[in-house]
Amino acid sequence: MPGEIHVLVLIHGMWGNPLQLAELARIARETHAEDSSDGTRLHVLVAESISGQCTYDGIDWGGERVAEEIQGAVKALEHDGDRVTRFSATGFSLGGLIARYCITVLNQQGFFETIEPVNFTAIATPHCGVPRYNSLISSLTSTLGPKLLSRTGEQMYCVDKWSPTGRSLLVVMADPDREFYKTLAKFQHIKIYANAVNDKTVPYVTAAIEISDPFVDHETNGIQIEFHEMYERVISHFAVPSSRTPDTLKPAVTSAAWFKGSKASKPFLPPFLQFRFPLNILFYLLLPILIPLFIIFLIVMLSLASRSSRARIKELEREATGRSQQTLFKLLGKLENEIADATAGLVDDPDALLLQAPTSKAHPIISVTHSRIARWLNTLPIKKERAFFGEEFNSHAIIVSRDIQTIENHREGECVIRHWAESLVV
Repeated sequence: MPGEIHVLVLIHGMWGNPLQLAELARIARETHAEDSSDGTRLHVLVAESISGQCTYDGIDWGGERVAEEIQGAVKALEHDGDRVTRFSATGFSLGGLIARYCITVLNQQGFFETIEPVNFTAIATPHCGVPRYNSLISSLTSTLGPKLLSRTGEQMYCVDKWSPTGRSLLVVMADPDREFYKTLAKFQHIKIYANAVNDKTVPYVTAAIEISDPFVDHETNGIQIEFHEMYERVISHFAVPSSRTPDTLKPAVTSAAWFKGSKASKPFLPPFLQFRFPLNILFYLLLPILIPLFIIFLIVMLSLASRSSRARIKELEREATGRSQQTLFKLLGKLENEIADATAGLVDDPDALLLQAPTSKAHPIISVTHSRIARWLNTLPIKKERAFFGEEFNSHAIIVSRDIQTIENHREGECVIRHWAESLVV
């Protein structure tokens, strides 16, 4: 029956596809199966326009594509007699950055003149870019990432010169004087979820928009952690002791479930690589050969995908030149040129120019760019939530239960998803 609609768009991350957000979509629909008190119905749209290798094409082109997809979905709903009155967006990983760009494209198109922006959520998103660590692997990924991941890699590692004045896209997106910040500020509820520990893909400092990581070495630094009563993986409160005495050198984690989980022996390898005896012995013996072969294969595949992406971007730019409606990149580029003090923010805070060297390999290097982005974004009324998967090797995909069909422990993220779904204002 036709009525008022609240559109919720879900946007996946790098190399992703809509199926990876199936649990978010399912639980959101299940939680809000009934209409809101004023009769508004939730419509969940899982973005399909940036699947697979399209995620190489840049945060900006991803945002343009998803914005076009949203406009099409709204027109289809209205063609059926419904009226879209509210809008929310949730992005996972890279999808959070694409979502921030996408809503600015929509705003530039006049989308929010008639539709109310309600919830914006980013889950395990590298808001400050991909941080570096004092390790060889981190140095290699920081060098190869921008080259092998095409335009997206350049933007996530903040080595791009997106604006005409040479500023990185993530810096421009955080600038309070730019449309990205102003559009995000229009949403009534802004929330981010970050993995407190063990996120090897998007570490805590960038997902939580912070310049330090209190959870590094959490088992020995005396941090006090309390969990939500209903959602056992969601941290409700944490505190770092002001002085660390021998009595405080053990964690006070108040969750029986965490104690059980942390003492369990979780397999390091994914299920498809867990072999029974004696095949497991053979597999481990072959690792010195398999690992170099896998690395070579990975580099070749990424190089080919990046090459295809750059060709695709040229075609997108050519098509955009011929269209009457300009892309957000073109419009903001003109604005950036017209403002004389566009680069004044680069040196306005001496503290932002201090590089924070890591005290160990586990601590991230906080760059000038990271510090500036965090300082700007933290002036927004952002509600920060932390998830805690203390026993996992990499908690990144678990927080959204990304691959429950193939990896059983991804189901552990359901409590975080339910926390997100039940906090949505519909």
